[in-house]
Amino acid sequence: MMRKAAGLVVFNVGLCICLYDITKLEDSYIFPGDGASHTKVHFRFVVFHPFLEEILVGKIKYCSQEGVHVTMGFFDDILIPPESLQQPAKFDEAEQVWLWEYETDEGAHDLYMDQGEEIRFRVTDEVFVDTSPTGPAAATPDNAAQPGQSTAAPAEESTEKKEAPYTLIGTICEPGLGLLSWWNN
Repeated sequence: MMRKAAGLVVFNVGLCICLYDITKLEDSYIFPGDGASHTKVHFRFVVFHPFLEEILVGKIKYCSQEGVHVTMGFFDDILIPPESLQQPAKFDEAEQVWLWEYETDEGAHDLYMDQGEEIRFRVTDEVFVDTSPTGPAAATPDNAAQPGQSTAAPAEESTEKKEAPYTLIGTICEPGLGLLSWWNN
């Protein structure tokens, strides 16, 4: 059971990484008609759940119109939306990258946010989505199937966009945040 929980998101808790320790084992019971032993176990888990305003370093997974998508290797659901990028920023459709139009005395320089580059960002928000399974939708009298008709949902309804159970929202619109290569010099 403990290995199964590793890698799962617990609603309003965070991403479970691994078992830290077992703190207490209670009595075991065997219920009538069941050959298994049932034991209540108290344990502690290592959980990834950064604080709001915490600064983290990740790598750019890819860029889209939604913003810059960041990965930490073990966690991929991090988004830096366009309004949270260093400004002025624009999206290059041909290259599929965001860029910061950095102004200097010599003129403007385009600083690209390429895939695989390390990026420092501040966590500004977190979004938990309850992805627990729901029961089948009850058939309404208007949609009751006639004999010989299929009861399957239409194709557009059955191909819902899978939503991440835990997403971090970040920002890089502060000095020192953004690609590490921008600030090394």
